[in-house]
Amino acid sequence: MPTWQQLRDAKLNEYTDAADGWGKVSSRANADKDRVDNGMFAKIHDTQKGETANKAGGDVQQLSRNYQYLHTECGLIRTALNGLASELASPQKKLKQALEDAENLKFTVNADGTVTYPIQSSVLLSGSNTAHDGAPVPYLPGKAEGIGSADANKGKAEDIAQRIGDAVREANEIDGRYASVLRKLKAGPGLTVSDETLADAARDTKAMQEAAGRYADDDEIPRGKSPKENADWWNGLAQEQRDEYATLYPASIGALDGLPSAVRDDANRMVLAESKAQYQIDLNAIPKQPQEYLPNPSGSYPAVIKNPEWREWNDKYGDRKKELEAGLKGMNAIQARFDATGKEGLPEAYLLGFDTDGIGRAIVANGNPDTADHTAVYVPGTKTRLEGIGGDVNRMTETWREASKWAPGSEVSTITWFGYEAPQSIAPEAMQKGWAHDGSPKLLQFMDGLETVQGGADKSHTTIIGHSYGSTVVGDASNRGDLKGDDIVAVGSPGMLTGKADDLDVDKGHVWSEAAWNDVVPAGGKLAGLGGYTWGVETWNGIPFNAGYVQTVPSDELFGAHRMDVDTSGHSDYWTRDSESLKNQAKVVAGAYDKVDED
Repeated sequence: MPTWQQLRDAKLNEYTDAADGWGKVSSRANADKDRVDNGMFAKIHDTQKGETANKAGGDVQQLSRNYQYLHTECGLIRTALNGLASELASPQKKLKQALEDAENLKFTVNADGTVTYPIQSSVLLSGSNTAHDGAPVPYLPGKAEGIGSADANKGKAEDIAQRIGDAVREANEIDGRYASVLRKLKAGPGLTVSDETLADAARDTKAMQEAAGRYADDDEIPRGKSPKENADWWNGLAQEQRDEYATLYPASIGALDGLPSAVRDDANRMVLAESKAQYQIDLNAIPKQPQEYLPNPSGSYPAVIKNPEWREWNDKYGDRKKELEAGLKGMNAIQARFDATGKEGLPEAYLLGFDTDGIGRAIVANGNPDTADHTAVYVPGTKTRLEGIGGDVNRMTETWREASKWAPGSEVSTITWFGYEAPQSIAPEAMQKGWAHDGSPKLLQFMDGLETVQGGADKSHTTIIGHSYGSTVVGDASNRGDLKGDDIVAVGSPGMLTGKADDLDVDKGHVWSEAAWNDVVPAGGKLAGLGGYTWGVETWNGIPFNAGYVQTVPSDELFGAHRMDVDTSGHSDYWTRDSESLKNQAKVVAGAYDKVDED
């Protein structure tokens, strides 16, 4: 427990100066990590092949993990020291005021915290409100005594003693809170950052949240605010405050629409690394699966029987093992995209959203959308979950490659936006509108945030691509709000909950559709009622076949979208490399409208 002398003499600026030093190390480690992720991997892809490339890639990935750990732990130390100095300032001020009052009254504050005041017979009062012999001293809070009387001095001495004791006790609580966490922020020599190390860093972050919650309060982070309000809050913070919030609450900062993509990426990569490590640890902790079948000991039919030990293992661990393996598959796919930076000219990737709850969430960008001339946001559909996010990320990787060809000299960013609860079955879930109603506000928020960080509607040409049920989400977002975009592309759409392209929230003539000849989803969407109704004449290749108040989906001629040529088949091959289907989407993304091939 600190003494009142130690609290009085504490030079809090020494803590903040030290915090600055740790902050510089944290920032440098983060910058080095970015260089590793976005530069060294590219060099490996350019110069190495085969097993040599794999070995070098593994070494570089380990280096990236090491820098990630340094960034986190040094950032936590910075926050601890700043928080300690900030919180100690209050009790130190209270103490100094009490000491000043004692000096003005000619009272003496003794080494043990007792206070002596001048009367004919001295009485000692300690910071715990006891006399020097330990007997309780009663307070007379409302008693008015003449100036200079013994009782008046006694009351003043009691007040000063109380304030000294309160200040020391408050400082002791603060000191103990931070000391317990700081003692854990250390690593042994020859450190290799393993899964266990990263998981420990996550526990350190949690402990620091509890210790420094009064200094950097999670409640100060905006909740349910607009992207502009989020941006205003962030811009109103000093850089050191931004760094501390990002280190202490990475999941919250990474989820804030309206913040710069680099900030969200740093925060979400921290969450990804620590989540991936914990998933692997939990998976490794599951006992080995017993053999499922055993020979029938009786030798009779059947020849094999179900192993009772396997049944017990499966009941206890089966679902959890599948859950962990599924989550790791998705996280490894995201990491694989990070590791592919520079390969075939791929730009750096940005993780703009990440969550493992339920079916998971992930938002991954190719290139920095904040500065892009052309931006595409892809909304996937039914059965999308974190486990299979690699396929969706790859679709936007292919779109980036193709769109960049059609926009030479321009910066392109393509984003996989899996930020909503996608239906997980064709029937009944994907036949219901509720998933779109729940997901569309999240898409509106994200698109608003994207425009906010870009600096306005005129800063980037933006295309929103909805695949399958994802197009239904896009349609609902367009119907209910101000969807920030210039073009909408509906691919294999079951319907957009409106009957006419002109009803969507982009300029007339900027709605596009693709549907393969054997893609059954558009027809299925009509059966589910996911289209929209309009008065008109339905045609096929210009030939009328129906009229009245009819339901339409984007691939119908009556809907009024540009129907682009498709040379792929089925529901999932629209992003096949070098296909006409992909090229036409990419031309829209690049704004090369006159190059699009239409039916």
